[in-house]
Amino acid sequence: MEITEFDVSLYCSRCQDETLHYVHYLNNKISSTECTNCHRKIDMHLNPKRELYKEIYKRVVTKPTRLTEEYSQDLNKFIVGVPKRALSKPYRLMKYVDETRIALKKFKSHH
Repeated sequence: MEITEFDVSLYCSRCQDETLHYVHYLNNKISSTECTNCHRKIDMHLNPKRELYKEIYKRVVTKPTRLTEEYSQDLNKFIVGVPKRALSKPYRLMKYVDETRIALKKFKSHH
């Protein structure tokens, strides 16, 4: 799960002018915008758990296709890389869990 933030110049209906806005994204979907001038905030009411479930589901469902593509592109590289990837998987999974936990906390603090 990924949370990103950008400063963007947008038209504010309250200020009646183009002002700087903070735009927050959750997995590349806009979750909220806030005008830096009048502090009007618009939430898109994304459900972070649902977004997480969709992300994991997509990764699980597309895994066979991704492995087949890797296998087809370079069999030797694929076979040599499997043991290393298998050994590093627990670390990569824990890293993903930690990043997701941080992202969820950050999302909750913004809403």
